[in-house]
Amino acid sequence: MSLVAPVLDGVRSETPAGQEAHAAELGRALANASPREIVTAALRAVGRDHLAVVSSFGTESAALLKIVADVDQAIPVVFLDTGWLFEETLAYRDTLTDLLGLKDVRSIKPLDSDLAREDSARELWFSNPDRCCFIRKVEPLQRALKPFSGWINGRKRFQGGERSAIPIVEADGNRLKFNPLANVSREELEAIFKLSNLPSHPLVASGYASVGCMPCSSRAAPGEDERAGRWRGKGKTECGIHTVKMS
Repeated sequence: MSLVAPVLDGVRSETPAGQEAHAAELGRALANASPREIVTAALRAVGRDHLAVVSSFGTESAALLKIVADVDQAIPVVFLDTGWLFEETLAYRDTLTDLLGLKDVRSIKPLDSDLAREDSARELWFSNPDRCCFIRKVEPLQRALKPFSGWINGRKRFQGGERSAIPIVEADGNRLKFNPLANVSREELEAIFKLSNLPSHPLVASGYASVGCMPCSSRAAPGEDERAGRWRGKGKTECGIHTVKMS
């Protein structure tokens, strides 16, 4: 990490253009870094008070949360409670919070006014899933990230689709976005679970490879892409929090 230190300690800009250049420089410095080194670099780059981890507490979330907890259990964790989550996901959030000693898990909900105006019948997920994701995920996350200068997420390149070429560090408007697991293979992810004795999400045993909101999550058949069960038949692969700028 000594080679990264000059980059982390350099002059940083809060403008989008400045963050683009800073993200590219950090990405080059961290190209061969481990997930833990990337989390440590993110913490050093923006400081604990300005760094958040965004977690769905889904099927693979425990690996990143374990890495983060090993670096600093007090890094804030933002969890989007959309109002459509499985009870198993809410229970898993509580289990991992206790197990890993996470000290600042923030459950963020959509605005009541948005739900009353646009989804009072709770059918928006069917008629307009993109809009449903916006009011239940994108807008709440934009709101939750306002105090932060950087955020960490758990996307991996092996997940394919739009995630196959994600960088280690990217600019998200005037905010830095870190992808510590970008280079991790499926086998390495499974090894983190095994070596750390991490519990699986309760729905994995029922055939769910990826878990989001109840109406838009289904079991994946053997051989299917792990995210095939998300928004099945909708021609949609992302909720928007990774495709819409958060600032």
